Amino acid sequence: MFTGIIKDKGTIGAMDKRGGDVRLSVRSGGLPWSDYEVGESIAVNGVCLTAVALHPDGFDTDVSVETLDVTGLGGLAVGSPVNLEPAISLGERLGGHLVSGHVDCTGKVVTRTTDARSIRLEIEIPKEYARYVAKKGSVCMDGVSLTVNEVSGNTFDLNIIPHTAEVTIIDDYAVGTVVNIEVDLLARYLERLLDKDGDGLSIDFLKAHGYAR
Repeated sequence: MFTGIIKDKGTIGAMDKRGGDVRLSVRSGGLPWSDYEVGESIAVNGVCLTAVALHPDGFDTDVSVETLDVTGLGGLAVGSPVNLEPAISLGERLGGHLVSGHVDCTGKVVTRTTDARSIRLEIEIPKEYARYVAKKGSVCMDGVSLTVNEVSGNTFDLNIIPHTAEVTIIDDYAVGTVVNIEVDLLARYLERLLDKDGDGLSIDFLKAHGYAR
């Protein structure tokens, strides 16, 4: 699990195609790589990946065909900047929200404007995922935990404060940038529980027990 609080920005040092998969070599000077072990989970742009080799300045990881298909990692190149977050440990402060590192879809930046000292982004996502995004709810974009300002159809607005722009790759975004999106875990599980075609909870059940009106 992750928090969506980025620990460092890194770069792609190499991309090695191996039988349809890709081995990424990630370079970063801001994390104590000697403290980590092979097999640990590290989120790269919000995608949970396994370290298969460690180096003094980063790690290597294998990216499967499935991950390449559903995320934007396949669009990276040598030199591309990436957001990095190692998995949380029990007892750490949970500064963002619970993030699994299992990306739901990719989105696209459709507008970028200045809002006082902040950056305002409008993000478009596939219609089938828009129902999981709520005003003032949480969303994870390229591994960054963010609060949704407004929702309209299958687009939503985000305000990026100067600190977040500085310590993540978001400051580099332009119209057309493809981003990894993970919707809130609670939204996905709540929908499943309320599935009227299944054996889960129903609105009538919640009303009968005082949890809905």
